[in-house]
Amino acid sequence: MGRTYLVEEGVGQYLSELSTAGRPFVTGLLIGQCSPQRDYVVRAVRTPPRDQHKEENISPPKLAALDEEWVTTHASQVSRMLPGGLVVLGVFMIATPELSKDGQSTLRKLIFSVEKSLTKRRLWKPAEEEVSDRAALQICSATKKVVCRTYDVQDPKSSAKPADWKYQSALSASWLALGCTVNVNIHIPLLATSPNHDLEKNTKNGLNRWSKQIEDSVFLINGQVKDDDTELLEGQKKLKGNTQSSTQFSDVKVLTQLCQGSSPRSTATVQVCSGSINLRGAVKCRAYVHNNKPRVKEAIQALKRDIINTLSDRCEILFEDLILNERPQKKNFEREYHVLPQRLFVPVAGSSVMLSDYKFSDEATAEIQERFVEMLDQAVQAEDIHMAEGIST
Repeated sequence: MGRTYLVEEGVGQYLSELSTAGRPFVTGLLIGQCSPQRDYVVRAVRTPPRDQHKEENISPPKLAALDEEWVTTHASQVSRMLPGGLVVLGVFMIATPELSKDGQSTLRKLIFSVEKSLTKRRLWKPAEEEVSDRAALQICSATKKVVCRTYDVQDPKSSAKPADWKYQSALSASWLALGCTVNVNIHIPLLATSPNHDLEKNTKNGLNRWSKQIEDSVFLINGQVKDDDTELLEGQKKLKGNTQSSTQFSDVKVLTQLCQGSSPRSTATVQVCSGSINLRGAVKCRAYVHNNKPRVKEAIQALKRDIINTLSDRCEILFEDLILNERPQKKNFEREYHVLPQRLFVPVAGSSVMLSDYKFSDEATAEIQERFVEMLDQAVQAEDIHMAEGIST
């Protein structure tokens, strides 16, 4: 038996519109959530065109002309805009009958490239029992025939397995949301032995140590510690009414252990440092989980990953901004302050899920709107952009 993908009806409409766009082939990403029983697809997003003029001049069109690096770069950018619980579940391709015969081999290559790119950036390790199948969806633009297969990304020699692709209305209209505010105060020493220290590398190492603290933290859901295998909604009354108002939000408190390690004895290492990096502020984190009897373990894992991702993504964005704008380096003895971008959320039509992005203080709202159109193919109204937090440094 292959995996089953339950798909938001709006995704079907979106793919149908793309198939009538008249291009020889279109690729893109499938966004959703894995669960042990089935996977849920809530969004499909086409790969943004890199060079329209160049694409139009490829004659005759061939899948070999597909820019694999561009697809993986898009996947990395999109993954930053996904809150906890949402991941890139796979890739899709809509192609003409002439190109369709090479479609599956191209999709297989893309799936492994995208997964490799996303894994490289993660500061957390997947759990042993975690689903590692990713979807390859192929649609013929002429016949509209849909073929869905999966590949196990943990196995480089993985062969295609058939999968069911089923549309469902209001799939994510009443998903469960969890939110928390985490106060961050991370001190990262810079060793004197490496005078030309790489700030980005040192920051990542420091965040790696911090992420292990988050993994070991205690999570209180609505003030209670719950057993991993209990249902998230156990003991709670289900809200009545229409699907849009039945979204349940859980407030989560994160209790970080002060002392690391089980041994009462420890050895201290003295290292000579030439400086340090300090990350301070309060970050707003959010995760979403399907409403088909979700377990506490699934919900907390999604929130943990959002906490870790949101800080590491912001640091990445800041370093990219510094390189892009070539800010002058200050001398070692001077203090330098940088403001990390603030988090914002944007709703998805017909869903309780909100997508995320980051905004520097000097960025205009129009730039955020442009980014959503380019990366997620979604038009966003200015009044729908919800700033989630204050400034962190």
